[in-house]
Amino acid sequence: MEPTIPGFDHDRVTVADGVALNVAVGGSGSPIVLLHGFPQTHLMWRHVAADLAADHTVVCPDLRGYGASDKPADPDGTAYAKRTMAADVVALARALGHERFALAGHDRGALVAVRAGLDHPDAVTHLAALDVLPTLDMWDVLRGTTAAVGFHLYLMAQPPGLPEQLIGAAPDAFFGHFLDIWTRNPDALPADVRAAYLEASREAVPSIVADYRASAGIDVAHDRADRDNGNRLRMPVTVLQQDWGAALGYDAAALWRAWAPDLRHETVDCGHFMAEEAPGEVAGSLRKLLTR
Repeated sequence: MEPTIPGFDHDRVTVADGVALNVAVGGSGSPIVLLHGFPQTHLMWRHVAADLAADHTVVCPDLRGYGASDKPADPDGTAYAKRTMAADVVALARALGHERFALAGHDRGALVAVRAGLDHPDAVTHLAALDVLPTLDMWDVLRGTTAAVGFHLYLMAQPPGLPEQLIGAAPDAFFGHFLDIWTRNPDALPADVRAAYLEASREAVPSIVADYRASAGIDVAHDRADRDNGNRLRMPVTVLQQDWGAALGYDAAALWRAWAPDLRHETVDCGHFMAEEAPGEVAGSLRKLLTR
């Protein structure tokens, strides 16, 4: 049986023409939307979501292109722009009756969350980003041999065709590589959860690549326009990160503060999949964020 978040209801909600998101909803109270990262699904939030559901309505979708959500084609390079994916999230929240909501994202989901905060500041009350840098800064800090840690970013940035063919030839090896090397505590990803992530990713190679390709193209253009125009995140922001800055030679808090004046930046002592490796710490940080 495929793992689920215990006590949560599951549904499909239409958010755009021809696009419906798979979503798990549980709890009651003020709403918070949790967005997953790569190569995962909404299931990554299972521990944190169950914790927060004691006090909040918790909404955990699969992003478009991932999990059991729809995976539209991307003929013009806009279907997986973070602007498009952020609009999905706002439409989902509204369809569930929430005009304003807190938003937390991990990895790819954090990039969607940041774009939602920039594009829809009247809808997003609080924002949390887990273990990622804003798109422009991410590309800026990757240079020289240290950029090898982000080889997948460069692979999936290539024009349509080759990345999909290479990844599709051995999807479990490709996606499993990240599940293995980014986890300090392998027990945090039990066999059934790992299998669910691999199956979901195996069936979504073109859309996952399109999501990453957008971050080397249209997302950069959108972020650069915001930076040039002084558009920043107006809501309280919490960032949880591993200490990548020490490894790659940058000040992560300073980079984030340029986007988020009301920032609380915390360094965590766990692997990349922190919502599964340190769920109590993540849930606690989110609760503190919601009191600001």
